[in-house]
Amino acid sequence: MKLQKLPIGIQTFSEIRDKKENYLYIDKTDIAYELLDDSKYIFLSRPRRFGKSLFMDTLQEIFQGNKELFEGLYIYDKWDWEVKYPVIKIVFGKILNSRQLETSIIDSLEVNGERLGLECKNIEDYAICFKELIRKSYEKYNQKVVILIDEYDKPILDTIDKIEVAKENRDILSRLYTEIKNADEYVKFTMLTGVSKFSRASIFSGLNMLEDISLDPKYGNICGYTQENIENEFLPYLEGVDLKQLKLWYNGYNFLKDDVYNPFDILFFIKNHKVFDNYWFETGTPSFLIKLIEKNNYFLPKLSNLTVGKKLLNSFDIENLDFEVVLYQAGYLTIDKVITTRRGQIEYKLKLPNEEVRASLFDVILDFMTSQPVEKAKYQNDIYDALMDAQLNDLELSLKTMFSLIPYNNFTNNNLPHFEGYYASVIYAYFQSLGLDIIAEGVTSFGRIDLTIKLENIIYILEFKMGNANALEQIKQNKYADKYLNDKKDIYLVGINFDENKRNVSKFEWEKV
Repeated sequence: MKLQKLPIGIQTFSEIRDKKENYLYIDKTDIAYELLDDSKYIFLSRPRRFGKSLFMDTLQEIFQGNKELFEGLYIYDKWDWEVKYPVIKIVFGKILNSRQLETSIIDSLEVNGERLGLECKNIEDYAICFKELIRKSYEKYNQKVVILIDEYDKPILDTIDKIEVAKENRDILSRLYTEIKNADEYVKFTMLTGVSKFSRASIFSGLNMLEDISLDPKYGNICGYTQENIENEFLPYLEGVDLKQLKLWYNGYNFLKDDVYNPFDILFFIKNHKVFDNYWFETGTPSFLIKLIEKNNYFLPKLSNLTVGKKLLNSFDIENLDFEVVLYQAGYLTIDKVITTRRGQIEYKLKLPNEEVRASLFDVILDFMTSQPVEKAKYQNDIYDALMDAQLNDLELSLKTMFSLIPYNNFTNNNLPHFEGYYASVIYAYFQSLGLDIIAEGVTSFGRIDLTIKLENIIYILEFKMGNANALEQIKQNKYADKYLNDKKDIYLVGINFDENKRNVSKFEWEKV
């Protein structure tokens, strides 16, 4: 039996459901039906290339009453296809400045007007035109209007490194979205999707009735492929593939329901002859993340043991970007577990979702922190071999050589040479890029271990210090190794000191327990 074609790069529901094309479609209409039956003003945040646009296009076809496209799907015999609603859909592309944004909005409204057979009298004012288009759609079709806005935050994220431009774009969007509330009497349903969730004060002040379903377990699988999808619909495409390895590489995103795969990864993995590679990550270099690391001297090992409050995950402001929130909302971190504190507060323990993100993210970070894209692979191999073989002298040599080759201009006009976290972050990034099991700031009854590496037969306990303080002695005095004595593995204690003048490792001491 011939396999259905894979919908690679296709975000148009009608094209996927065209019987002549015979594309595979993972049915999400059960979730769509529940959503449409339950809510009026919706916001959904998911990482890029996660299936948001296809879901929005699916909603458009449902509201437009195109029943024939849904034959065989969950919603087919449940929705009232006789009622057809006018739909206004805005999708934002790449925006560089406020002038481009206003032009893009006006162009989009004109396209919607042509499809609906309407014109705006005030076409030069995007907000007035938007409100006019909503009202006229209601009057012409005698049905309330559906408003779908995809990638609502792209004009801000595309300019996030140019703060004044980002603010201008934010203000334009805020004025546009306010018109939705002003036209409430004409609106049937509204949904906005994006990568990030900006605070109500900064962009949603006019949409205070918006319901955020991003962390609603009921809609946790609204985007992405589940393990069930992999073992059923996709199984014929995965002949000869180690499904455990597939899960390790591409699964792991969690939005409080099942762990899910990024669809982009699975489709391109199959297309590229089932070769494990960094498909999703390579479609967008997280340059703004690098700028945040540089600006805040972020201590990267914190990423291995990170717990944040609910408010932290819900929103952020342009003027006060929080590195952990950006990482989560962009898809480089995901939810590991939900914790309820003794005070009844909800907190989330975060994690790196999978091997693709772990290796790729820290490769990019290493390129920035060390300016060693060519030599990096050699040090990764040398460090990996030294750890696996417990050759601590080789590890010391590799680290010293690596630091000695970091260009001097990396340290000019900044305080990195004085910052212990920089050196520790470089070492941590190397370890993470190797896919090792790492615990940062692990808690014991005597204190916090800077870094723990757990291999199959070996555990390394590392302590970092600037200057002459005795790092190895601190490990021994605080009895950090006691925590792992029952693991029945070889334990190595490693104290590493850094010299701000030499910008390198100044002391490397170790003992085997």
